[in-house]
Amino acid sequence: MNASRRRGSSAGLGLGLVALVMVAVLVGLGVWQLRRGAEKHALIAALTERLTAAPIALFPPADWATLSSVRDEFRRVSFSATYEARPDAMVYSSGSAVRPDVGLGTWAFLPARLADGSVLVVNTGFVQNTTQDRNQQDRAVKPLVTGQPVAMTGYLRFPEEAGALTASTSRDKRLWFSRDIGAMAQALGWGNVAPFYIDLETPAPASGVPKPGPLDVHLKDDHLQYAITWFGLAAAVLFTFGFWWRSQHRST
Repeated sequence: MNASRRRGSSAGLGLGLVALVMVAVLVGLGVWQLRRGAEKHALIAALTERLTAAPIALFPPADWATLSSVRDEFRRVSFSATYEARPDAMVYSSGSAVRPDVGLGTWAFLPARLADGSVLVVNTGFVQNTTQDRNQQDRAVKPLVTGQPVAMTGYLRFPEEAGALTASTSRDKRLWFSRDIGAMAQALGWGNVAPFYIDLETPAPASGVPKPGPLDVHLKDDHLQYAITWFGLAAAVLFTFGFWWRSQHRST
């Protein structure tokens, strides 16, 4: 009888430790989701403020090295530049978290020269194109290259590099699957370009293609739901262990 009780006590202690670890992990995940939610809310507020603010003059080249994605991403800027008569780049799009009006197609990237000779890259807008047809993209961007300066307003964006799972660039189509403007500039002979690019808001070409436009924040925010789920699972583990513990002591 004593041996049986000792075995039962050992089993209860073992299960208790397992339950304690599970509860600690689940509560930790819930707290982490709450923190992520707070960070996401702060990010949405900051982005909303930047996206709706009046545009400011584009930072001079002397300040470009001091810009950062944390502090300056999505700032609205205005400037004049002349599109360069150089090959454009296509960037695949399956939709956008900040452009709800676009879907499957490509973004048209072109280099543009400022009055002081500096070159920056402009995402001139969306081209609806499910097959990434090179000729269709060429027809879309060719009218933009007029040799005349254009007054533009857009959003400061920072490049992204291709990851391990990113599809390979198609050099024949000049098609990228990440907004790696450094790789584009090197491959297409754009020269030295600014360390950021511009998501164009205005002007839109008469044809409407490429399609620039205003950005809006549509970031997924399910962190509270996830936190409730983790906390609920932690409570379920505690309830289950408590029920088992009570039933064991009732039977002894």
